[in-house]
Amino acid sequence: MTEENKNSEQPQNAPQAQPEEMPAAFKIMIGKKIGMTQMFDEHGELYGVSVVEAGPCRVIRTRTKEKDGYTAVCLGFGHKKESHTDNAAKGIFAKLGIKPIRHMKEFRVDAVDGVKDGQTATVSARFAAGEYVDVQGVSKGKGFAGGMKRHNFGGGPASHGASDRERAPGSLASRRSLGRVLPGQRMAGHMGVDTVSMMKLKVLKVIPEQNLILLNGSVPGAKGSFVYIVKTVKSVPKPQILSAKAKAKKEAAKTAPKKAVPAKK
Repeated sequence: MTEENKNSEQPQNAPQAQPEEMPAAFKIMIGKKIGMTQMFDEHGELYGVSVVEAGPCRVIRTRTKEKDGYTAVCLGFGHKKESHTDNAAKGIFAKLGIKPIRHMKEFRVDAVDGVKDGQTATVSARFAAGEYVDVQGVSKGKGFAGGMKRHNFGGGPASHGASDRERAPGSLASRRSLGRVLPGQRMAGHMGVDTVSMMKLKVLKVIPEQNLILLNGSVPGAKGSFVYIVKTVKSVPKPQILSAKAKAKKEAAKTAPKKAVPAKK
């Protein structure tokens, strides 16, 4: 059999090898906010849940202290048309053998040991239920807003005919000494489109089949906006570890009959 016949007999759509997984110690992800819902846990507690589609992300490049002056990992999430990509980015993606990436973000890390270009980061290998994360995103734009909405001012008194001052900000400038409005004075103006970080959100559930992570609480941004998920920098409660003797005592207390309340004389 000639070599041409051998090549013709091979299947055209042969499955490609899966890219290597980024080390699980790097708890960093790019996600897309899906929306909010609610869920019950195994104890019947109701939680307000933010649903985020986290990954899969690709490692685009790494930064090292020797070459770049700092250490970081650049992740990419989503894809876009090649016609919407500049030539410099096309060369980067062609070298990695992947489609043009829609959104990229650098995460500062202590070291990049074990991280290679082209690796994949999945949410199931990085986070699990019970962990705590910090989520950063861009808040919704509210347009031009007054002082009460923008800075939570109390407003003026709603009596004695001052109907036009109920939502006024009050005095802005000083008197004779300066006689001007100081920079940074809280006033009406553009509200929203700020970088907001929500700290210490608990991971309630991870759905690896759909790359979803369910977080207890709100996440900044509108539906479809990008968010960045990292391991929380806050202190987290330590899991309560009971000994076998303490567990038996706790179970016995649950099954023990309740003492009868003595009748009042």
